[in-house]
Amino acid sequence: MKRMHIFVKGIVQGVNFRYNTRKKAGEYGLTGFTKNITDGRVEIVCEGAEADIRALVEWCRQGPQGAYVENVETKWEEYTGEFNDFTIRY
Repeated sequence: MKRMHIFVKGIVQGVNFRYNTRKKAGEYGLTGFTKNITDGRVEIVCEGAEADIRALVEWCRQGPQGAYVENVETKWEEYTGEFNDFTIRY
């Protein structure tokens, strides 16, 4: 099991990015969270199988309809197993 921290920059707030991220994470069987941050980016922390995390990152590069993704920053981190599901944080 792996863990990744993702930051998505662009027009990613107000376009259902977090909702669709939660939906995709569920499809991939990932746990973690997504939230808007004050600098306009979306932050995602996810845990699960490496292939599923990579699939989520690839989806993030496009995002949902209405999003314009300028950059996706990723960082592998130590797996913790702290999450039971994938949530939207406010």
